[in-house]
Amino acid sequence: MHRRSILWGVASAVSAVAGSRARAATETTSPPAKLKVVYHLSDLEKVNFVVGNIQNHFDGVGGPENVTIALVVHGPALRAFHSASAAPDLSRRVQQFSGDGVELAACGNTMKSQNVSLKELLPGFVVADKGGVVRLAELQSQGYLYLRP
Repeated sequence: MHRRSILWGVASAVSAVAGSRARAATETTSPPAKLKVVYHLSDLEKVNFVVGNIQNHFDGVGGPENVTIALVVHGPALRAFHSASAAPDLSRRVQQFSGDGVELAACGNTMKSQNVSLKELLPGFVVADKGGVVRLAELQSQGYLYLRP
């Protein structure tokens, strides 16, 4: 009879611990955090592809309110965002992204090498004064997921 009491006590204790852990997990489960994503763009031939990826990202998560997106542009890709020569579709999409809260960062070093000012880029861009790669690293250190399509 003594063994039964011990086994019953152990079984009851194990059951109580498992039950309290399950309740605690259920009670503390919160909705997943809003993802933060940074897209890295330096290749001119990938501009439309990356812009399409950003739109697909918004569509895939149910809209811009469900994700925080940044786009860091440097190197040859920045030429596509010069307002004087930007394709109309790209201009429209950049304007939409800016309104949706996408951070559009242009590498300050690339701007100097291309001899372009912020006023000459499509509206919505900010300057990554320390450089595009530095901005990418800063965003990653803030929890942004890095994507380079």
